Amino acid sequence: MDEKSPVILIVPLSSVQPDPANVRRHGARNLEAIKASLLRFGQQKPIVVDERGVIRAGNGTYQAARQLGWTHIHIIRTQLTGPDAIAYAIADNRTAQLAEWDEEALNRQIAALDEDLQNAAGFNRTELAKLMESDRSESVEKMPPEIYEVAVGCVDEADQKQLFERLTGEGRTCRVLTI
Repeated sequence: MDEKSPVILIVPLSSVQPDPANVRRHGARNLEAIKASLLRFGQQKPIVVDERGVIRAGNGTYQAARQLGWTHIHIIRTQLTGPDAIAYAIADNRTAQLAEWDEEALNRQIAALDEDLQNAAGFNRTELAKLMESDRSESVEKMPPEIYEVAVGCVDEADQKQLFERLTGEGRTCRVLTI
């Protein structure tokens, strides 16, 4: 490990403070998703804090941890100060915002998770329905002009999910319908 490699520390939550100039806002939906992730997986990445204890990356994680009643948090101390620290905080948010989803792959992976894991991954039922609907409409556009459909009755949602995964895994184009 070289001199510049950061060390992860566990510190009292009260020893760090949110960035008063943070340009990113964390609404209720965002905080609920962060809390669900923290509850299921724990804190898998530290927040970034400057020498004065100001959070430069991870303000949402800090807020969620406080709401959950945590007393300690994992941090990395950065040596960045002044304009460099400000630019880093903005870049941390902006670079994530510039990423794009591979919606087809996301749909496959999300469909394989149970509801608790889907929630911990940050998706609620409404968002999942929209995601699956957009995937279905894209699939419909890719279908050949002649389509032969079969409706299959399943005993429950788990059975439906298992059948859907098996058929899509075999290369079949499927739609999930709940009647």
